[in-house]
Amino acid sequence: MLSKFFGIKVVAETTPARRVLLLLILIAAAEASLFLFALTPPPYNLVWMFVNGLPLGMVFGLVLGFLEGRRHTEALAAGLCASFIVADGVVKSVGAYFLGLGVSERWMPFVAGLSFVPPLGLFAWMLSRIPAPSQADVIARSERSPMNAAQRRGFFRRYAVGLTLLVAAYILITIVRSVRADFAREIWMGLQGADAAPEVFGQSEVIVGLLILVLSGSVVLIRDNRQAFFASLAMAIGGALLMAISLLAQHAGAVGPFAFMVLVGLGLYLPYIAVHTSIFERLLAMTRDNGNVGYLMYLADSFGYLGFVCVMLARNRVRVGGDFLEFFLLLCWIMALACIALLTLCGISFARHPATRTALVPVEASA
Repeated sequence: MLSKFFGIKVVAETTPARRVLLLLILIAAAEASLFLFALTPPPYNLVWMFVNGLPLGMVFGLVLGFLEGRRHTEALAAGLCASFIVADGVVKSVGAYFLGLGVSERWMPFVAGLSFVPPLGLFAWMLSRIPAPSQADVIARSERSPMNAAQRRGFFRRYAVGLTLLVAAYILITIVRSVRADFAREIWMGLQGADAAPEVFGQSEVIVGLLILVLSGSVVLIRDNRQAFFASLAMAIGGALLMAISLLAQHAGAVGPFAFMVLVGLGLYLPYIAVHTSIFERLLAMTRDNGNVGYLMYLADSFGYLGFVCVMLARNRVRVGGDFLEFFLLLCWIMALACIALLTLCGISFARHPATRTALVPVEASA
């Protein structure tokens, strides 16, 4: 949570020339904390898990900075987001694999992280070779620049109502997404009455990731920034509706555990990824306002994780029938119904804002 609040400043103010170096420093610090976690006896090693999260929370924003402000940003960002959806399940399978080989629970996080160092080095180098947005990209999507504190405050004031409604919905989405990711094992046990096989975590998320990649990436086909912005909001509302339908089907016994987890994942990640890939991207392109997606993303993320922390602290005091699945289903219902209302009001607010009533359709950018 603190990492996201730090990221509002760090990610928003980082220049393109410093991104790769900062990215490698952050990941190295996170891996080093896992090494110290293994060496430090419990319960004192919990401090290293806290330290691990501080740098990792800013990695996504730095990578997203390479992709924003381009004519194909949605497709690129959808691929990036699909990768962390898939990774969420795959890394659990990798961790379970190392545990099966006899690696201890304390050393498993470090060993699993170490196994990803070679591809990290390769892809970080590839990121360093990405050219800046072209002139056609700037015409189509507006120029993106670092934002200082005064610029961030000014941007928020100009779109306060719409952003507040959007962030409120995003808080609920982040809470449920984090619960689903961090307590996947407990949810699977509640659904099928037994522990899930290691590979099931990755299998369900691969399906969700591929569907999200296609749906979110397709927004790139809409050249009109205003139309794309409201289409993305509609997609987010559609995800909340799918979540409600999935819950009704599960209650009626119409879907099995695997299908339910895939449908809930799809309904949850549609609005979550729409924010990451297109809503903030097209808001900047539509208004031609100075700024970057990193600021908006971390503004939403920081309060989203604050909400998650509050829910987890509350659950430790108030047990919901002792059944984690029951607690998860309750959160899903709250998120689905509230997000439908909040995102609808958000769309109305932006539709009425003077800066969003018209949008540039860049003829030059089609060349």
